[in-house]
Amino acid sequence: MNWNNWLRQIHRWLSIVFTLAVIINIIAMVQEKSSIWVGLMALLPLTLLLLTGLYLFALPYATSWRGAGRSGG
Repeated sequence: MNWNNWLRQIHRWLSIVFTLAVIINIIAMVQEKSSIWVGLMALLPLTLLLLTGLYLFALPYATSWRGAGRSGG
């Protein structure tokens, strides 16, 4: 498995973890047992999702830039 496929798989699993963290946060808010760590629990996967998502978003543009530089010679 190459680097891009590996990163896509991580991004998929992070989205599942983020969804579960949001569900746990909603359940804690409904039960009025929320503490600060429950609210912040979703921020770590959200930050990692942002980083991997931005990389995956820029990947097609970066490959076209690299390809244009090689053939433009």
